[in-house]
Amino acid sequence: MSQPPRATRPDDVVGETTDIVPSVDSVTLMKGRRELIIRHGADTYRLRVTASNKLILTK
Repeated sequence: MSQPPRATRPDDVVGETTDIVPSVDSVTLMKGRRELIIRHGADTYRLRVTASNKLILTK
């Protein structure tokens, strides 16, 4: 049994799905900052760029 194709980018369409997932570049999102606060309903999250240039999202 063959497997469906895998997406290579977040906005690629896979299988029968026709919805496109929006994509935002982290440089655009962070705008030169190392930290960003994201409010989601009543919750607050912190998005940080680490010293090794990885993203960490914490509640």
